[in-house]
Amino acid sequence: MTVPLVVVGCGGHGREVLAIARAMDAAAGRRRWRLLGFVDDRPSEENLKRVQRLDVAYLGGVAWLRDAPPDTHHVIGIGDPRVRRAVAGRVNAYGVPAASLAHPAATVGPDTVYGPGFVAFAGARVTTNVTVGRHVHLNQNATVGHDCVLDDFVSVNPLAAVSGDCHLAEGALVGTTAAVLQGLRVGRDSTVGAGACVVRDVPDGVVVKGVPAR
Repeated sequence: MTVPLVVVGCGGHGREVLAIARAMDAAAGRRRWRLLGFVDDRPSEENLKRVQRLDVAYLGGVAWLRDAPPDTHHVIGIGDPRVRRAVAGRVNAYGVPAASLAHPAATVGPDTVYGPGFVAFAGARVTTNVTVGRHVHLNQNATVGHDCVLDDFVSVNPLAAVSGDCHLAEGALVGTTAAVLQGLRVGRDSTVGAGACVVRDVPDGVVVKGVPAR
């Protein structure tokens, strides 16, 4: 049985999410997802051309989901955690459930619990006893260590490393190649800049960068 799937957002991040669904199907040797297309309120002309080259339909704005076919699922292909949270609120009002996707080249270890809308990109590594909330995105080659808690709408960007027993609060973003050392907390809606090394707790709503991160 195939599940109808719509990707929300046809920018680069959304198109990478589409590739995960296709890779899952190829690895399984069967068609798990029936890709209906993309929805996006303000797609650029260039992104519409790129979607067309992928042989996937552009369906219209996010409101298209309000009258989606029965059993349709969605996945949000938007990299910014705050925008992803806002879009999720809209889609939830339409009653369309969220799919979770993990690329065949990602590793999700034992006793890892994740919420709807979780996306693990190629090369992402989650070790063991990790709790992951709704609409969390682990980008290419990101790593998450043992006993971590990642709240809703967290993003861990490519090649970032989150050490064991860390807590990333809702909407936190860990930038590309950044590191969060063991046992630390990154606050709600805070951003760890690319290449930063977090050596102490990060409060809510701030941007830190550098080595050590400040």
